[in-house]
Amino acid sequence: MPRLERITDITTLQQVASHLEKTTVRQSKEIAKLRAENARLRGQDVNPQMELTLLKEQLAALQQMTFGASSERRPSGEKVISDEPKKTQRGHGPKPQPNLPVEEVMHTLSEEDRTCSICGEVLNEMGDQAEESEEITVVGVQYKILKHRRQKYRCRCNEQVATAPGPVKLIPGGRYSIDFAVHVAENKYLDHLPLERQVKAMSRSDLDIDSQTAWDQINALARHLEPTYEALCQQVLKSDVVYADETFWRNHENKNTSKWWTWCAVSDEIATYRIDKNRSLKAAKRLLGGFEGIAMTDGYGAYKALEKELPKLGLAHCWAHVRRKFLEAADVYPGLSDHAVTQIGKLFKIEQEVPRAGPDASEKEKQELLKLRRRLRRERSKPLIKDLLKWAVEHDGAVLPTSKMGKAISYMLNLWKGLTRFLDDPRIPLDNNAAERALRGVVVGRKNHYGSKSKRGTEVAAIFYTLFETAKLSRVDPRTYVTQAAKRAIIEPGAVTLPADLI
Repeated sequence: MPRLERITDITTLQQVASHLEKTTVRQSKEIAKLRAENARLRGQDVNPQMELTLLKEQLAALQQMTFGASSERRPSGEKVISDEPKKTQRGHGPKPQPNLPVEEVMHTLSEEDRTCSICGEVLNEMGDQAEESEEITVVGVQYKILKHRRQKYRCRCNEQVATAPGPVKLIPGGRYSIDFAVHVAENKYLDHLPLERQVKAMSRSDLDIDSQTAWDQINALARHLEPTYEALCQQVLKSDVVYADETFWRNHENKNTSKWWTWCAVSDEIATYRIDKNRSLKAAKRLLGGFEGIAMTDGYGAYKALEKELPKLGLAHCWAHVRRKFLEAADVYPGLSDHAVTQIGKLFKIEQEVPRAGPDASEKEKQELLKLRRRLRRERSKPLIKDLLKWAVEHDGAVLPTSKMGKAISYMLNLWKGLTRFLDDPRIPLDNNAAERALRGVVVGRKNHYGSKSKRGTEVAAIFYTLFETAKLSRVDPRTYVTQAAKRAIIEPGAVTLPADLI
C-alpha cells in the first residue's frame, strides 16, 4: 500500500480509506470476540448484545479520533462543571481600563487653518470646548545603560574617605540589573517566551545579548529566591485543603529519561511546583509529605498509596473527572451517559448557590457560608448521591467492564469514598479545577520552550512558576513581588518574602 502522504488522487484516497475501514472493522470484531471469550473463561456473564455494543463503541471512537473535534462540552443542555459563579457576559464594546495611565494630547489648528471659509475672519477658541476620544497605544520596551557614579567624600584630616552606596547588584560586579533579570524571567515563565526568542526581540531594540547570558541572569536570580520558594512550599501545606495534580515536563539533559513530571500543590492563595524525574509514590511524598489535611486529587494511584503512608492525610476526589468519563461514553451509551452527567450537573448547581468566601471575608462570614453549604449538601446533594450510587450498582453488570461506560462506572465506584467526602466537610470543593488551572502555564510553557535543558533548569522553572502563579492567586503584581523578594534576599541573605508582605 502506498504511503498516504504521497497520494494526491482523491479516488485513490477513497479506495485506501475504504480498505482501512474494512480492515479496522474486521480487527475490531476479532478483538471483541477475544475479549468476550476471555470474559467467559473468567466466569463473567457476557451476552452477544454486549459484544455488539462494544464493537459499536470502538467504531465510534475511531470516527471521533478521525473526524471529531476534541471537547469535553456536553452536546445538549448541561454545561455546569464548576462550583465557581459564572462571570456575566460583557458583550462587545470597549472594556474599561482603570489601571492604565492617562495622558492628554491636545490637537490644535495651524495658523493658516484658523481662517473662516465664509467671512475670512480669524477662528477663535471656544473656551474649554473640545471633542474627546480615546485610543490605547503602546510605548515600546527600551533598554538603556545606567552609568552609576558613586560620589566620594573625604574629611579635611585625610583620615577617612566615604563613598555613596550604589544599586543592589544581582551578581557582584555583574553588568545586568535585578529588573532586567526579572524581565527575562517574567517573559519566559509567565508569558512563555523562550530565551532565544527574547534575544531576537532584544536585538531589534539594539541590545546585543546571547541566550546563555540571559540564562545566567535568571539562574542567579533564582538562587536568591530559593528560601522564599521553600517557604511557600511549606506554607501551602498548612492549608486545610490543597489541590494536587501533575503533568509531564521535558528534561533534555538525559535522552533516556527525558520525560519528567511537574507536580503542583495549590491552595486558595499559593501555588507551588516541584519537577521530579518520575511519577512515583516518592515524588508524591516530596510534594505532600507532612501535610495534615484534605488533598483534592484525581484517581492516580500514587495519591492512594500516599494516603496509606500518611495517616493524617485524607483524599477527596474530583467529580469533574467522573463527568468526563461519562461524556466519553455518550456516543454509544447516550441514555446512560445523559443520566449520569445530568445528576452530576445538579450537584454543581447546588454548589453555585453558596459562593466561596473571598480573601477579604471575615472569619464570621466564612463560618456562615460553611454552615449554609453543609446544610444544602445534606438536604439536597446527599439524596442525589444516593440515587447515583443505586443507579451505578444496577448498571455495573449491564455493560462490558472494558467498554467506556463500564470503565466510567468502575472509576466512579472505586473512588466513591473520596467522591462523597464533601458531604461531611463543607470546606471540600467538588472538583480539582484549581490545580488544573495552576498547570495551564506549565503546559503552555513546555509547548513553547520544550521543557528544560538540565536538572538545574527544572529547579529554576519550579521556582519561578511558584512565585509568579502565587502572586497571581494572591492578587499581587508578579513582577513587583519577584523584584522585591530578590532585593530583600540580596540585602539580607536567606530572607523570605511572602505575598502578604507586599499588601
